[in-house]
Amino acid sequence: MKKTLFIISASLLLWLAHVPASGQVIIPLSTDVVVDDTYTIIWNGASIAYRMVNDKWERAADYDYQFSVMQKRYDNLWKSVKTLHRMHPDYNGKAGQRDQTMYFQLQYSSRNDSVICDLTSSLGKGFGFTDKEFRNQTIEFKVEGISKFAPYDHIRITQVYKYEQGVLDETVFLFKKKDGKEIPFMKNEEHASFYMKGKLDAAPTKFRN
Repeated sequence: MKKTLFIISASLLLWLAHVPASGQVIIPLSTDVVVDDTYTIIWNGASIAYRMVNDKWERAADYDYQFSVMQKRYDNLWKSVKTLHRMHPDYNGKAGQRDQTMYFQLQYSSRNDSVICDLTSSLGKGFGFTDKEFRNQTIEFKVEGISKFAPYDHIRITQVYKYEQGVLDETVFLFKKKDGKEIPFMKNEEHASFYMKGKLDAAPTKFRN
């Protein structure tokens, strides 16, 4: 596809807050550098953080962050680079460096009339599912290189692409899996928009069988 759209805005990818403090090197899976054969969307936004306390979500303003994502779509393959910055002066560094960069690659395919994806990222590997217009998407993965004593070891990202409004709403959910149960730790509510605040008449890309 030979369209390139430079617009602003928020997250990919997923994503993400609370990465291991060691800081991982971003290594794409291909040596090719392609500009024309891609549909590029740039997102810009901010995230509001919450921590689970006594079975209730409480605000954790010191973990809020602003972020941007360059999302490159190659038909059924997406490659995204996400950068985030925590603004609060009282941020304690427990979720990694104040400034972070992450890489995400999603390979889409069809299964039983559904669209699924395999995720490879600088945070870990996982899976996901979406619709053929990529409007509602869920991605989940186990975080690699994280301490067994950490309060989370998995991340689930849910995304709602509102193309016609030029908006992306996303929730980054951090949790620990133990004895077949999920133990919530934190969540980040992300809201992002296209760079030019542009609107589209329809979904810009669709899944190809």
